[in-house]
Amino acid sequence: MTLYAIGDIHGQLDMLHNALDLIETDGGRDAQIVFMGDYTDRGPDSRGVIDLLIEGRDAERNWTFLMGNHDRMFEGFLREDPFFDPHLFIDLSWLHDRLGGKTTLESYGMEFHDRRRLSDVHEEARNVVPEEHIAFLKSGKITHETDDLLFVHAGVRPSVPIEEQKVDDMLWIREEFVNAPRTYPKLIVHGHTALDHPEHYGNRVNTDGGAGYGRPLVPVAIEGTGFWTLTDTGRVSLVPA
Repeated sequence: MTLYAIGDIHGQLDMLHNALDLIETDGGRDAQIVFMGDYTDRGPDSRGVIDLLIEGRDAERNWTFLMGNHDRMFEGFLREDPFFDPHLFIDLSWLHDRLGGKTTLESYGMEFHDRRRLSDVHEEARNVVPEEHIAFLKSGKITHETDDLLFVHAGVRPSVPIEEQKVDDMLWIREEFVNAPRTYPKLIVHGHTALDHPEHYGNRVNTDGGAGYGRPLVPVAIEGTGFWTLTDTGRVSLVPA
């Protein structure tokens, strides 16, 4: 059976439609898809992306949704007592231009100027973001497993057994994971670290082709431990670098 993965979408609704069309052409409407998290921020239509994913879920499509760090930051900001992710550097917040939270809230019709108070932004955001969207953000899985594969948004800490991994690492880890040459009990499929194109590294496959920075959202087809990217002209084998 073919399984498909879609990396970090980051508010790119038009790209998401194209990726879903490519998957339907390759595997049909009932194709099983794992979405790798980071549905929001940076791109122009985070609201539209969440609407489309909820629509697919409610239509009982064979879709699995992982949680990304950006999704948790968005949901955390919307809590009655906002949660500010402790992994962030002290000079950053979810609303910083580097992270893209303002772009997400703009997709819900909010406007920003330099003198807006954070308390006012928080109150308006809680009023304009639908409860259904908040529930969707909260519902994301941390991992998804098959016999051969472990799907996780950011990766795993190499020195820690899979069953003892911390959620913060699985949402945020980067250098310690991507620079580690070790193998794991299962091949790791992840996103989070933006590339120019999905890549296979032997011990892991990175599905984040940089859609959050305007690069194409390229879906990946998986059969056992074989990987292909999907293009307008068909499959392209994704072999270990």
